[in-house]
Amino acid sequence: MLLNRRWTFTALALATLLSTQAASAKDWTTVRIATEAAQDWDGMIAALNAGKYDMLMDAIVITPDRQQVVAFSQPYAATPGVFVSADPKLIASLPSTDSVKLSGDAKADKPVIDQLRAMVKGKTIGIQSGTAYTDFVYGNFKDIATVREYKKSGEHMMDLAAGRIDFAFDDVTFFSSALGKPESQGVQMVGPKLGGPIWGPGEGLAFRKSDGDLKARFDEALTAALADGTVKRLSQKWFKADITP
Repeated sequence: MLLNRRWTFTALALATLLSTQAASAKDWTTVRIATEAAQDWDGMIAALNAGKYDMLMDAIVITPDRQQVVAFSQPYAATPGVFVSADPKLIASLPSTDSVKLSGDAKADKPVIDQLRAMVKGKTIGIQSGTAYTDFVYGNFKDIATVREYKKSGEHMMDLAAGRIDFAFDDVTFFSSALGKPESQGVQMVGPKLGGPIWGPGEGLAFRKSDGDLKARFDEALTAALADGTVKRLSQKWFKADITP
């Protein structure tokens, strides 16, 4: 199993719970689970469909485009996105104390987007390529800010701490972990935490479309883990927030 920086602890706990049940499926004695680490995110879905892995567990947002090429489990998390900065003035003037829901409708979301546009105007934003957040950043801010893409989120964190970019945008769970590291001292969340339908139905496990029996086993386990509070307990333990869908 490849363990990524975002879901290390939750992935371990969920994998233990889910793989125990999944392994009992017909012909599934071993399940190869991949997360982003040695494998760049933008190649993971192709690698799954090529047979390199059996399942992806990487906080993957369920989108219509992705549903065309992989089969998703039921959502097990719905994680807000947020900006971070290392600029003391920005941190002091725009503390991240509010949470708002974006619908994905441009007219309805305009007041929040206008606030964010004013915050990032003339600045440089770091974003990981190929994520659900990439299109959001380009679509709303590329005309007023410089957008810089990175293969991995850890790379934009290094540039942020070094002062080479003004903001980074990613999900709250990643930043909750990353900001506790010594190399990220001085970096803080700024502006509102952005959740809601704009990110789709939530995050799910990804399978090959041909592996419906494996998906069914994990769906069964996820249903139980959500119902008995396991997912909520794990998310509150590791991320200090309830991110259940």
